Order: sequence, then structure tokens, then C-alpha cells
Amino acid sequence: MAVDYAVIVLYLAGMLAMGWWGMRRAKSKSDFLVAGRRLGPAMYSGTMAAIVLGGASTIGGVGLGYQYGLSGAWMVFTIGLGLLALSVFFSARIARLKVYTVSEMLDLRYGGSAGIISGVVMWAYTLMLAVTSTIAYATIFDVLFGLDRSLSIILGGVIVVAYSTLGGMWSITLTDMVQFVVKTIGVLLLLLPIAVIKAGGFAEMKAQLPDDYFAPLGIGGQTVFTYVLIYSFGMLIGQDIWQRVFTARSDKVARLGGTAAGTYCLAYALAGAVIGTAAKVLYPHLGSPDDAFATIVRDALPVGVRGLVLAAALSAVMSTSSGALIACATVAHNDIWARVKGVVAVRRKPGPGDSADTGRSPSADRAGEGAEAPDEVRGNRAFILLMGLAVIVIALALNNVVEALTLAYNVLVGGLLVPILGGLLWKRGTAAGALASVAVGGLTVIGLMVSLGVLANEPIYYGLLASLVAYAGVSLATPPTDAAVLGAWRARLAGRTGDGPDGGADGDPAGGPAPVTTSATGGA
Repeated sequence: MAVDYAVIVLYLAGMLAMGWWGMRRAKSKSDFLVAGRRLGPAMYSGTMAAIVLGGASTIGGVGLGYQYGLSGAWMVFTIGLGLLALSVFFSARIARLKVYTVSEMLDLRYGGSAGIISGVVMWAYTLMLAVTSTIAYATIFDVLFGLDRSLSIILGGVIVVAYSTLGGMWSITLTDMVQFVVKTIGVLLLLLPIAVIKAGGFAEMKAQLPDDYFAPLGIGGQTVFTYVLIYSFGMLIGQDIWQRVFTARSDKVARLGGTAAGTYCLAYALAGAVIGTAAKVLYPHLGSPDDAFATIVRDALPVGVRGLVLAAALSAVMSTSSGALIACATVAHNDIWARVKGVVAVRRKPGPGDSADTGRSPSADRAGEGAEAPDEVRGNRAFILLMGLAVIVIALALNNVVEALTLAYNVLVGGLLVPILGGLLWKRGTAAGALASVAVGGLTVIGLMVSLGVLANEPIYYGLLASLVAYAGVSLATPPTDAAVLGAWRARLAGRTGDGPDGGADGDPAGGPAPVTTSATGGA
């Protein structure tokens, strides 16, 4: 294993070096949180694929293939479908908004009154996503070095927190590109063909396994439908995904690069299921389906190649973990902490040097991205470090990863899907409707998970229905959104940054975010 260890150690050292190099590029808030909004198609598509394909997609995807055969691809397949839908239908508009968080988008659309609640929901989701990704280090480092669970979580978590804190999104983008290449070589080009050959080819696999292993819906139609609701819709609204959309240098890059990443996800889904099916032929009596990936890597691959494929698994976990961490810290700092400070500033008596608009929402004061004070970068860096330490501590204390991840996705989709998509697609939606939708949908999901179980399918079904009814009913029963707010919203969606017939000028009385010029961000 000496050669394999050397490959892994070299890989981990490279991740830290990328973090240090990224720190030199992160000079502004825009650089630190969204890589200056300067990514081109190749780097954008690689980093987007890296963040959505994590440990669950790699180790879990192979495990589902081991348990259900080719239909085990559906979980990762629905992730790819969600990314394709986001890229084709919504990414261009999202990129033109020039915001940092989903909650800021809700502020723009609904006039600044829906952001704080959505910020708390999104923060809880990204925190649990980062925690579950961090726990996955325990499995990988146990296979690599025989380390115990706690030490594995601390080692993997510290490396990710270190390079994320140093350079923010620039560091994460650079490391994600390396991780994308390693995953492509390790899983698609090496493990997939070797696993099929070791299992005797597709003809032998079909002869050895039941027909259900090769049925398109062998995993169950209801399971596939639930995957679509949770993962496909989750891709449409997650802060970790949107923050990558914000890094695109143009709406064309966001659309085409995201489409390429989504297509890659579909291929990755099928590869994981085939590898798992091959593992079922080779090792029919494993104790757990999730052991399939580590077992086939350990026993079927030659020295050196084994280290690269294990590095690919580590890459998958690290890319998701770092993306969730920076998303969690961005929401905590910009959507929660900044608003709390604003409320405190409004309530205290203004001093001689205070400005008149101290209490405005964070998005309302964004007059440009290139002129942030240096403490903006320091503040966001401090929050990444703080959230990273919290993630490691929670990961050490948490045992049931599947329930934690299901809880996070159910609350996210049940509470935020309707007001976000409603804001993008229905001009009659109001702030009151959005708040009602978040509250009713979120509480319905939580209540049903308590009564029926976290892993039940019904919470997300009824949660989404309740959220939709509340959004439509309250929106129709309340006055329409102010015309000035909708004018500013339409201007930003169209990419207009100056005064115009639809509004959206700096200092808009509606309290929407001030326009951002492309020269400030370096974007096209």
C-alpha cells in the first residue's frame, strides 16, 4: 500500500497548496465568495460537476447499484436531471441577478421581507449537507489508513476547512477542478472498465444476477418519484448550487457549462450503478451495500491505480463538503449575521458618524462588488472557519447520516421550492404568500417526519402541496407586489443596471439591491 499512500498524501498536499494559491487571488468579497464571477465554460462545468457529485453519488451510487442493479443509477440520475433543468431554464436569469445568496434573490423579488426566514432554512440545509459530507471521511480514511472514525473526521475536515478558509471560492474552484479530473480518471476511465472485466463482462453479469437487476424501475417507481422531488428540485434551489451559478462570467456560460455538467452527471450515475452491479457478481454477500465501493477498489485494482481511485472517492467527498461549507458560511454571514447587525443598528440611537440608512437589508446596500472594504473578506473568512469548526464538532457527535441528509433536503424543498420558483415564474406572488409558503411547507414537513419517520415519503409530498396552497392562497388574498419592486426585479433579470422604464436604478425606493456593473465584477 506504500504507493497508494504516496498518491493520497500527494493529493492532500496539493489541495492545501491550491488553498494557499487561491488566497492570493481573493482580494474582494466577489473574489472570495463567487470567484469574481469570472469562470469560463470549462472551469465552470468542471466545478459544477464536482460539487453535485459527492460521496453519496460515488460510494452511495455504487452501493445502490450493488443493491438494485442498473436502476440504482436513479438517485444520481435525478441529480443530473435537476442540474440540467436549472441550467436550461433558470441559470441565465439567476446569473444576471448578481447576488450572493438565494435569500438576496427573495429580497429582490418580494421587497426585502422574505429573506431572514429563508436564510435560516437555507443555513440549516447547508450546515447538515456539510456535516454529512464530513462524516464520509470516516469511511474513506478507514479504508486508506485504518484510522478510527473521530480521527478520520478531524483529519478530512481540517484539510477542507483550511483550504476553504484561505482562498474562499477561488481555492474551492481550483481544488474542484483537480477533483473533477481525478474523479473522471479514477471512476469512469479506470474503475468502470476494470470492474466489468473482472465480473466477466455484461453477458456474465446478466447470467449471474436476477432480471430485476437490469430492469429500468427495479428500485421502485415510488422511490424514483421521491428522488425527483428531493434531488431534482433540490438542485433548483440549493445555495451551494446557486453560488456556483453566480461564478459564471456570463449567462451563456451558466447555461452551456451547466448543461455539460448535468450531462456528465447522467454518465456518472450509470457508471456507479454498473460498478455496483459488477461488485454484486464478485462479492455477493457483503455486509452492507455501501461496502461495495471500497471492497472492489481494494481487491480488484492494481497498486497505484487503487490509490488514484481512492483519491477519486476522497475528491468526491471534499468537493461537496467544501461547497456546502462556503455556502453555509455565506448564508450565515450575509443573510443572518448582517441582518441582525442591521436590526441592532436601527434600534440604537444614531451617532455623529452614522448614515441614515443603517438598517437597510444587506442586499439593499450593494452598490458594487469591487469596492468592498477589506473587512468584508476577513468577515467571510472568519465565518468559514467558524462554520467549519461547528461542522466538525457536529459530525463527531452525529451517527445517522441518512436521516440527517433527508431531513435537510425535505425542509429545503418543502419550505423554499415554491416561493423561489413562484418568484421566478409568477408575478402575482407576494411577500406574504412567500412567508406563508415557507412556514406552512416547512412545518408540515417537520410535523410529518416526527409522526411518520424521517425516511417516510409522505412528508415531502404533503409538505410541497401545503406550501403551494399557502403560497397561491395568501398571494391572491393580499395586495400585489409593489410595481417599483417588480420593476427593479425585471430590470435585474434582464441584466439592465441603469435607469430605465422598468426601474432598477441605484437607490430604488423599493429597497431592492443596487445595480452591479459588469466592469466591477470582471464579467462579460
